[in-house]
Amino acid sequence: QVQLVESGGGQVQPGGSLTLSCAPAEYTADWYAIAWFRQAPGKEREGVSSIRNGDGSTYYADSVKGRFTISRDSAGTAYLQMRNLKPDDPAVYYCAADFDPFGTWYAESPLDFDHWGQGTQVTVSA
Repeated sequence: QVQLVESGGGQVQPGGSLTLSCAPAEYTADWYAIAWFRQAPGKEREGVSSIRNGDGSTYYADSVKGRFTISRDSAGTAYLQMRNLKPDDPAVYYCAADFDPFGTWYAESPLDFDHWGQGTQVTVSA
């Protein structure tokens, strides 16, 4: 199990922005894909976005397209820039990583990712 270090959650007003970051504590640049999932109280964990390390391919859930941007830097840290946050966005956001180059990199199912961060709370409130 590779530890993932997350940061960047918080509280913003509707329409505000936050940026989350995620980095493996070891094998920092060796991940195949990093994804963000979120889970609101009483709801299932849902995929938000993911990025494939090799070519930088990205995936976004329809609910966040045009508002969220995922990226990574040369040190192996992944970022999720969230803009125009809406009342439907509050949740605990989890970073997940996959080191299998033959794995599925889309953030569609939590079962496709073996390594998870501790989660960070995102709150949208006026």
